Amino acid sequence: MPGSVLFEACKELIDDAKTGCADLVFKEVCLEILSRAKNVLNKEEIKELIEYVNKKIKEKSPKK
Repeated sequence: MPGSVLFEACKELIDDAKTGCADLVFKEVCLEILSRAKNVLNKEEIKELIEYVNKKIKEKSPKK
């Protein structure tokens, strides 16, 4: 079940990137996180993390 410490850490990295990066950089960071996450998360967690990233990409960027 998703919710492992590593899974939650990946989500936090994605949230931090969304807050602190321009959209293009955010997408690049997400690709890097997903690429590395494949090495430490199970298939179910990867699938949920991809869905989480898709949701975050569709969100409007926070105003700076």
